[in-house]
Amino acid sequence: MKWSKLITLLIVLALFAGLAGMTTKRLWDGIPLGLDLQGGFDVLYEVLPADNQPVTREGVLATQRALENRVNALGVREPNITIEGTNRIRVQLAGVENQEEAKRILGEPAKLEFRAPDDKTVLLTGADLKPNARYQQDPNTGRPEVAVEFADPKKLQDVTTKYLGQQMGIWLNGRMLSKPFIQAVISDGKAVINGMASPKEANELATLLNAGALPYPIKELSSMSVGATLGQAALQKTLYAAGIAFILIFVFMLVVYRLPGLIANIALLMYMYLLVAVFRGMDIVLTLPGLAALVLGVGMAVDVNIIAYERMKDEFRAGKTLLSAVIMGQKRSLPTIIDANTTSLIAGAIMLWFGSGQVRGFAIAHIISILASFLTAVLLSRWMLLLLVRSNLVKNPWWFGAPKEGKAQ
Repeated sequence: MKWSKLITLLIVLALFAGLAGMTTKRLWDGIPLGLDLQGGFDVLYEVLPADNQPVTREGVLATQRALENRVNALGVREPNITIEGTNRIRVQLAGVENQEEAKRILGEPAKLEFRAPDDKTVLLTGADLKPNARYQQDPNTGRPEVAVEFADPKKLQDVTTKYLGQQMGIWLNGRMLSKPFIQAVISDGKAVINGMASPKEANELATLLNAGALPYPIKELSSMSVGATLGQAALQKTLYAAGIAFILIFVFMLVVYRLPGLIANIALLMYMYLLVAVFRGMDIVLTLPGLAALVLGVGMAVDVNIIAYERMKDEFRAGKTLLSAVIMGQKRSLPTIIDANTTSLIAGAIMLWFGSGQVRGFAIAHIISILASFLTAVLLSRWMLLLLVRSNLVKNPWWFGAPKEGKAQ
């Protein structure tokens, strides 16, 4: 017997058991639940024209961004804010208790202000700003900046003359976005805001300025509360069904594939733990479609091992030795596994690209489950099985799925 192989396998299993035992519940409890699992409310808005300005696609996007900023002020995690049609925006917030307060904050007009250095005196408002703020690079330094244009150049000239060399705060709905220095008197109405650390930060500021500069009113078309009772009940039933399915899978793998089945079951537990850790680490919101994708992923993870073990049985039937049958079975199953997972990944990517709302949630969970199953059911499972075989702890091929005792050489 090769003790080093066996001890390595036992250490890996002990480390996993300890890690999973200590952290699984904390990780699971930290996963944010979606609207369908913890309740909340759903409200649909229509973006209306303002000041004879037609509602454009850019205007709807800016309004969507403004709503996202207001939702962030509510402290809601992972809100679902989607555009429907040409001028409608649906907001879904999970776990919001004071829905009337949330709707009041969401529905109030954007209030963009340019304030004097005392942060109180309002010098200009969003109505003075043209909705064409954009990111650009400083031609001399290459650093990111935001180009803005004001409707009344004389008004901007007066402000920049009076406060030359001082800071002017830019506020949106009571939150300061930036506080640049006035470095020159601007007479043509065109200015740049610098001081951003990255193009992403500059783009974000430009979007916020456009949101404030486009005071599109929004009209509430419908709203409804989503109770948590249905979601909680559905979650419990789903977990109950998943538990039964796991038990049946565990028994099936042990009976049909014996020791490799045991390895596959351990890899399945690792797969489930990895999914929980990834969801918690990436702060992904768990919804019912996402939960369904994870349960579906369990079946796919088991399929990966079944394909490998059936190839291994073929090698046994061909009279290969135990180690050779395991290695060749894993090797010959790999192309089939890769093909199957690739097609599933393509389907998931298409759903993620073209889908919206819960379809995207399902796609994200589906893609993560495929990647996790490849890591655990292919790489880890194969590595653990080879450690077990090379340890020579069990030499009878029957324990590894040989059709009958003594068939393999």
